[in-house]
Amino acid sequence: MSKILLLIALFSTFLFAELRHVDVSEAVVNSGIKIIDIRTMPEWKETGIVKNAIPLTFFDEQGRYDAEAFMKTLDKYVSKDQEFALICRTGSRTSAVSELLSKQGYKVVNLKGGMKSLIQKGYTPTPYNP
Repeated sequence: MSKILLLIALFSTFLFAELRHVDVSEAVVNSGIKIIDIRTMPEWKETGIVKNAIPLTFFDEQGRYDAEAFMKTLDKYVSKDQEFALICRTGSRTSAVSELLSKQGYKVVNLKGGMKSLIQKGYTPTPYNP
């Protein structure tokens, strides 16, 4: 009986999780999920962005951030009940930001590996055009 309860508890944790960690791939970015690129403008200019991604900086170039302002702007693009993905350069920033957002009730997918991994896998980003 205790094994059944443990399995139910584990299953419900995965079922109702507000955060998923997924290895970035061309299939994922082309799946239609809304992608928020939290890198800085110089990074967007350097590599380009995922096609149709929404560039929305979380950390500035000095590592500062305003989570409340970020979420206020984020709410213009996604709702809390809509799953969306975060991407950064290597996945480090998105790991931290996705944890924060999931605790605020957002349904977040952290794209592990970030743009660096995606480009290494052969993906050609769209040039950033402000």
